[in-house]
Amino acid sequence: MLQTEPTPEQIRDQKPYLQLGLTEAEYALFTKRLGRLPNYTEVGLQSGMWSEHCAYKYSKPILKTFWTKNERVLMGPGEGAGVIAIGEGKAVVFKAESHNHPSAVEPYEGAATGIGGIIRDIFSIGAKPVASLDSLAFGTRFDAHNQNLIDQVVAGIGGYGNAIGIPTVGGEIQFDASYQDNPLVNAMCVGVMDEKDIQRGQAAGVGNAIIYVGAKTGRDGINGASFASAQFSKEEDADRSAVQVGDPFMEKLLTDACLAVTQKHQKALVGMQDMGAAGLVSSSAEMASKAGFGMTLDLDLIPQREPGMTPFEIMLSESQERMLLCIRTGFEQEILDLFAGYDLDAVVCGRVEAGHQYRLLHHGAVVCDIPVGLLTDAVPTYTTTPKQPARLAHPAPDFTPTITDIDQTLRALLALPNIASKRSLFKRYDAQVQTNTVIAPGGDAGVIRVRGTHRALAMTADSNGRLLALDPEIGGAITVAEAARNLVATGAEPLGITDCLNYGDPSKPEVYYELQASAKGIVEATKVFNTPVISGNVSLYNETSGVGIHPTPMIGMVGLITDLDAITTVAFKQAGDVVFLVGATGDDYNGSSIQYLQNGAYAGRLTGFDLTQEKAIQDKMLKAIQAHLVNACHDLADGGLAAALVEMGTANRLGIKGSTALSAAQFFAETQGRFLAAVPPAQQAAFAAQMGKDAVVLGTVSDGEFVLDLADAKLDTTIADLAAIQEEALAWQLK
Repeated sequence: MLQTEPTPEQIRDQKPYLQLGLTEAEYALFTKRLGRLPNYTEVGLQSGMWSEHCAYKYSKPILKTFWTKNERVLMGPGEGAGVIAIGEGKAVVFKAESHNHPSAVEPYEGAATGIGGIIRDIFSIGAKPVASLDSLAFGTRFDAHNQNLIDQVVAGIGGYGNAIGIPTVGGEIQFDASYQDNPLVNAMCVGVMDEKDIQRGQAAGVGNAIIYVGAKTGRDGINGASFASAQFSKEEDADRSAVQVGDPFMEKLLTDACLAVTQKHQKALVGMQDMGAAGLVSSSAEMASKAGFGMTLDLDLIPQREPGMTPFEIMLSESQERMLLCIRTGFEQEILDLFAGYDLDAVVCGRVEAGHQYRLLHHGAVVCDIPVGLLTDAVPTYTTTPKQPARLAHPAPDFTPTITDIDQTLRALLALPNIASKRSLFKRYDAQVQTNTVIAPGGDAGVIRVRGTHRALAMTADSNGRLLALDPEIGGAITVAEAARNLVATGAEPLGITDCLNYGDPSKPEVYYELQASAKGIVEATKVFNTPVISGNVSLYNETSGVGIHPTPMIGMVGLITDLDAITTVAFKQAGDVVFLVGATGDDYNGSSIQYLQNGAYAGRLTGFDLTQEKAIQDKMLKAIQAHLVNACHDLADGGLAAALVEMGTANRLGIKGSTALSAAQFFAETQGRFLAAVPPAQQAAFAAQMGKDAVVLGTVSDGEFVLDLADAKLDTTIADLAAIQEEALAWQLK
C-alpha cells in the first residue's frame, strides 16, 4: 500500500495497477468506459472486482456450460449458495469454497477463515448451518514444512468449526507431489431451512438502508481476491497481509443474529450478503447490481479497528465475520437493536439510490462515482486456444502389476498415505456437536438427521487429481460418479453438487484444455445422475515458479434419505453375513494405487469406465439398501477390492473367508462402478435377485480371519494385523 495515493495521471503513467493484478488493456477498457481517468480508490475496486476470483474471467465461458436446474432446484448459481427442495417444506442449502492461496502462507488462519467464509454463505440465504466438510490435498514429502502445513490446516479447520458449533462430518485428505508447494484447502458447508425463508443478496428499493453488521474492518486480507488470482510468491512474507484473521466466537453471534433477522424480521429484510472475496466492495456492488439499483456508502460510518484507513483499504479489506444487509426504510432501529443484543456492531452506512451509480463518500468528499455495472458486468472474458498436453496425446503403455507375495503387497498398499486411515487427523474435528450426526468421518459419506422431519442428508466431498492428470474428461466424470457412489452406499439418493475447480494458470493452452475437458466430463455425469451444479467456485493460478497442480475439481454432493432405518454404514456388523462384490472387475490399473506402489508414479490412459453402466449399478444398489437387504456397504475406489475389504473389517475387527475367480492383480484393480455389500443370510436370495448378474458372492464375514482364495494366489492373515497397519501408517509417517 502506498503511503501517498498517486493521482489519476500518475496512475496512468506509472501503472501501479499492474501490481494489483490488472493488465494495461483492462485499465484502458475501464478508463474508456468510465470516460475519465480513475482515481486510486476506483482502480482498487476494479482490481478486486475484475480479479479471476470475483469475475471468473477465464472460467465464465466454461461455467456457462454447466447444467444447473432440475425439478428440485429452488435456487442455483449466482447467490451465496444453492438451494434444493427435500420435501416436508424443507430445503438443503450448500456450497464449497477454496482457500488455497491463504492456507499456503498462513495455514491456520487460511483454513479457519475458509470455514468462516463458507458458513456465512449458508446463513446469508437464511439457512442454519448444520454440517461442514473439507477436501484437502498436500504434498508427499513429509518434511518439517509440510508436516507443519498439514498440522496447522487441520488445526484451523477444527479450531474454527468446533468453536462455532458446526460438526465436521466428512471430507477427504489426499497426498500427491503436485500439491507440495500448492496445498488445496476446499471447505464445504451444508445448511437446512424452510423453503419459505429463502433470502437473496440484493439491495433494492430507493431509500432503503444499507446496514453493516459484525466485526470491525481492519487491514487484514487487503485485496485478497487479487492475491487469490495470481501464482504463489516464494516471498511468503510479502503475501501474509492478504490473509484474513478469523474469530469463530464472533461468527457464532453473527450467525445467530442473522438467522433471527431472516426468521423473525422478514418484513424488514430486503437482502443480505456475506463480505467475502473483495470485502465490502463485492458485497455492496453485487447487491446493487443484482437488483438493478445504485448505491451510496459513507465510509466514515464503517466500524474500523485501525486508525487512518484509506478508502482503498476500507473497501478491499477482507476482515472476517462481516455481513451487509439491505433493510426497508423505517425498520432500521429494529435491526440495529437486534444486533446490539448480540454485542455486534451494526450501523446504517448507506442507502439504495435510483439509477445505477456506485458512490463512496470519505471525509465529506466523493472518492468514487462510477456505474455499478462497470464493476460487476463490464468485466472482459477470456478464452485460451486449448492444446492437448503431450502426456495425453502420447499416454504410457497400460500398466499391469506383478504380484509375487500378495500378503506383503497388501500390507505395503495399506501403508500408502492415500490408503492409510486419516483418523489421526480428522479425530481432531468435532463430528457430534448439534447431536444430529448419524455417520461421522471415516465412512463413504457423512449423514445427519434433519430435525423436525423423517429425513436425513448424506454428504461427501471428492476429488481425483491423479485421474484427471491422465484424462481430464473421463476423470471429471469419474469424480462425479464416485461422489454419487459414496452417497448411494449410505442409502441416499443424490440430489446435486457444488464444486471447487482447482487448476493452474488458465492462460496456458494445456491448462485451459484441462479445464475445458474436465468440465465436459462433469456436465455429462451430472446429467446422468440428475445432480445439477447449484453453487461453487473457481481457484486458478495454483502454480509455483510456473509449475501447476494436477487439474483437481472437487465435487461436493448431497443426497436425501427418506427412510432413517435404511441408513447404511461401511463396517461389517456380524460374522456370517454374505459378502457380495457388485459390478464387474477388469484389468484397470492405470492411475491406481498399485501402480503408484510399484512404479512411484501414475501413468497411462483411463480404462474401464462406463457412465451408463455406473448409473445402472448405483440404481440397483440403492434399491437394495432401501429394501433393507443390506447390513453394510462400501464403494470401491482407491486401492480397489483390497483396500475396501480391510476398511469394512477394521471397525469391528471382522474379516472375510471366501474365494473368487479374480486374479491377484485384479484384487488391486480400480475398476469404477463397484460396491461391496454385506447381506444377512436371510436376505441373500432377495439381494441376488435384485442385483442379477451384477453381483457375485465373494465369501462370508468371519470373526477375524482374513482368508481369500484368488485364481492365482491365496491370502491368509487376520483383520487385526491388516487393520493395525491401515490405522497407524499415516500417523507414523507424519511424525
